[in-house]
Amino acid sequence: MFYRLLLLVPTTLALMTSLAYAQGDGIDQAISNVIAPIVSPIVNTVFYSVPVFGTNFPLIVGWLVIAALVFTVYFGFIQFRGFRHSIELVRGDYLDPKDAGEVTPFQALATALSGTVGLGNIAGVGVAVYLGGPGATFWMILAGLLGMATKFTECILGVRYRNEYADGTVSGGPMYYLSKGLSEDGKAALGKFLAIFFSICCIGGALGGGNMFQANQSFVQMSSIIPFFEGKGWLFGLIMAVVVGVVIIGGIKSIARVTEKIVPGMAILYVGSALIIILMNIGSVMDAFGAIISGAFAPTAVAGGAIGALIQGFKRAAFSNEAGIGSASIAHSAVQTKHPATEGYVALLEPFIDTVVICTMTSLVIIITGSWVPDSGVTGIALTSKAFEASFSGFGYVLAIAAVLFAFSTMISWSYYGLKAWTYLFGEGKAKELVFKTIFCIFVIIGASMSLGPVIDFSDAMIFAMAVANIIGLYMLMPKVKALLADYHARLASGEFKKVGLSSTE
Repeated sequence: MFYRLLLLVPTTLALMTSLAYAQGDGIDQAISNVIAPIVSPIVNTVFYSVPVFGTNFPLIVGWLVIAALVFTVYFGFIQFRGFRHSIELVRGDYLDPKDAGEVTPFQALATALSGTVGLGNIAGVGVAVYLGGPGATFWMILAGLLGMATKFTECILGVRYRNEYADGTVSGGPMYYLSKGLSEDGKAALGKFLAIFFSICCIGGALGGGNMFQANQSFVQMSSIIPFFEGKGWLFGLIMAVVVGVVIIGGIKSIARVTEKIVPGMAILYVGSALIIILMNIGSVMDAFGAIISGAFAPTAVAGGAIGALIQGFKRAAFSNEAGIGSASIAHSAVQTKHPATEGYVALLEPFIDTVVICTMTSLVIIITGSWVPDSGVTGIALTSKAFEASFSGFGYVLAIAAVLFAFSTMISWSYYGLKAWTYLFGEGKAKELVFKTIFCIFVIIGASMSLGPVIDFSDAMIFAMAVANIIGLYMLMPKVKALLADYHARLASGEFKKVGLSSTE
């Protein structure tokens, strides 16, 4: 009976989509009116804020940043000590194609990055700088550096407790290390509860923030440069759904093959464009860095001075790189490796690339072009677009293309995250996977067609609720990570793990 009901979901969603196309904003508002009273208490609870020097500080952001600081100290600033080794592992220096797993370290990194390097790097940074001033960039970078240790911790556990199946496929992530890892310590009931809670939130986050929001914002950007799509969100969503469906139907290997090409390409396109603008305004770069440093510690500035800058920077880093959310460990769990610790090193590069590099580039462009001034009234992706256009009008098209690529890459990665949470709850199997993939693709169309504010708010809350369960588990399991790390370095020092191409005598 349950599976028959599941099969009715795509039909229902298709009907909703057709109604949205036929009725426009009417159904948007009708659905919002029904959902808002239900989701608002949940959203308010997850994002509960306390006043700090006149600025609201979401406790969930503090939860993430404090955890990142704890892991940084506990593992001896591993993100700095292990950075070089991370590069070696991503290059495949220690890769053996015979190792268990489905994707290479680089493919796992690209897949996880494609889930974090998204519209948040474009729109979110615009919001942070607008509200917190240039100083928000400093705190954003600091939070990104600290978050590297969190990614290190959760991705080691993801590989350690993954399920490996006879056909060579794997399933891993927080739901597995929460249930299996805590069970080893005699806390099976708690582990199971946290795993189920995480999985439910992950599915909600995948369908909303990892799907509908991405489709909606990329449609806005595309329609701004291609007038044909104006008022045709359903058509744009249908095209995106087909493309997404073609990729995700092949599973993680198909997703990894796409992301390993798209992620470097979109990073080069976006960061390259930002560098061109920075070089065109090279005389203003030192002033921009001066504004970032002074704004980070200024007693009075935008939205509460230094505290306002700190809060906005920390919020953007947390929203952007997802360190502590647990999503990345689902992608990294599929890696080919001999030892779980290797993927921790690979994963710590994500916040560095996502936040320290790409978000900082966005921030610098906004600051040096002077687009961030609060009285402009422009924020979010419009602010970033304004900053890019300030130096050269053609960059608006580049930004639109980058936005669509970022959104697409985020969708295909989050489809995998949601799928693994789905199969954890309902079991493995092609038929069960197909149900979720169908639902996911239909939500792409809905997301591009409708403006469902409360739905997106609820989805964001689900994504950050994942961090509650995940970080509780990380605190309880971090001694196991330290033991795995010690074991890895002992075996590395003994010569058991060698770089590819080196003989036993070298």
